[in-house]
Amino acid sequence: MVAPRPHHRRRCSTIALAACLALIAVCGSTGCSTYAHRVTQVRSAYYSNQLSQAEKLVQESLTKGGGEADVLTLEHAMIQLASGRAKEAEQSLRRVRDSFDHLEQTDVAETTWSFFTDDKGRAYAGEDYEKVLIRALLAVTNLMHDGGDAEAYVLQTMEKQEQIIAAGVDKQGENPKAQYQRVAFAPYLRGVLSEASHWNYDDAQRSFAQVVSWRPEFTSGKADVERVTQGRQPRQGYGVIQVFAFTGRGPYKEEAVEAPTSASLLIAGEIVSALGKQTLPPNIAPVKVPKVVARPNSVQGVSVLVDGRAGGETQTVTDVTLLARQQCEALLPRTVARAVARRVVKMGVVYGTKEAAGFAKHDVASFAVDMAGLAWEATESADTRCWGLLPDKIQVLRLEVPAGDHDLKLIPVSSQHHAAGAAASRRIRVRDGGNTYVLAQFPTDQLVGQVLVREQ
Repeated sequence: MVAPRPHHRRRCSTIALAACLALIAVCGSTGCSTYAHRVTQVRSAYYSNQLSQAEKLVQESLTKGGGEADVLTLEHAMIQLASGRAKEAEQSLRRVRDSFDHLEQTDVAETTWSFFTDDKGRAYAGEDYEKVLIRALLAVTNLMHDGGDAEAYVLQTMEKQEQIIAAGVDKQGENPKAQYQRVAFAPYLRGVLSEASHWNYDDAQRSFAQVVSWRPEFTSGKADVERVTQGRQPRQGYGVIQVFAFTGRGPYKEEAVEAPTSASLLIAGEIVSALGKQTLPPNIAPVKVPKVVARPNSVQGVSVLVDGRAGGETQTVTDVTLLARQQCEALLPRTVARAVARRVVKMGVVYGTKEAAGFAKHDVASFAVDMAGLAWEATESADTRCWGLLPDKIQVLRLEVPAGDHDLKLIPVSSQHHAAGAAASRRIRVRDGGNTYVLAQFPTDQLVGQVLVREQ
């Protein structure tokens, strides 16, 4: 038997390497565009108030599995909540909360695979703001159907927030998470629940004071602090309407190019190719990172009318879009560093393989591997998975009204405080000394789903 000639073995090795790189690239990018298309359809149906269609699309996507299951379940929870199924929404949120907690553990195999593909090669463990807001929305969903665990969820929200920030310290002692904006909705809701007990005014006072500290723009906060400091309850024969409004379309992620980093990698690659024993693929593929984008919103608040009389306008207690953008910017250096490390690993694989195979610096086999390596790098894309049906803002309004039945109207308003859409109406009952909780979602100029109401 005649042994294969060296150049034949080299050619076979080249073909095998190129095929391997191509396979990794295909595996890393499969399903990306399909997922983006599916989730866009879901969000479009939701914003158009076609909840049954949105739910059908989510369920179809969930049956296909994949690394987007948790994100899709979060979208499903918002659809369930808008549909009036608060208990089901709570169960969906709990599943994702537990999944994200589990995924905080390091998976070596997954991390290694992501260096050969991109960040989508890892299971999506949620952004920090999503992990906190899951717990905040768990409190709301529980409050709107039962209320027994609402305060426990609020405490989880605040605890998780501090845990995330404390864990942000790197090896150099720097902590970009220290600048995170806090979610003031959590202490606000705790203050509401403490005050509603009619005896726990100290906790209510501390909670509302924390809201004022975290969000000074929330002008109602000072009145809340003063009221509970005095221990003032609603007048005899009066109760409270507590409105929660999710307004505007929340942030989403899109792919952006980190230009300075891309240029630096190109220069470094050219230097190695010029001075080293082997060439490197021309490093012209840009370094791609996710960027949080704010959606334009016409709805800036909700005007509340009780029996035809103006009761007030909701105020922002948590700006979700601002929260997401600030956190994305704070962690951008780490995101870029991970992308650069991934690119270096890929260049090292190409260089080391060619060196081990004994390729000449400028022969055809070396060029073929360079082109395969270039294709490998070019398939990278940013991880744009996110909880896209979050609101732009979480807003609140507290009203004291006579006990009895009332006609409630919620009108979305613009930044000029003019009506931006049609009113949503609901007949509610307020009990003497009790709280009636109202939740409405206005991502656009129309209500999505129904107005949820629960009496204390």
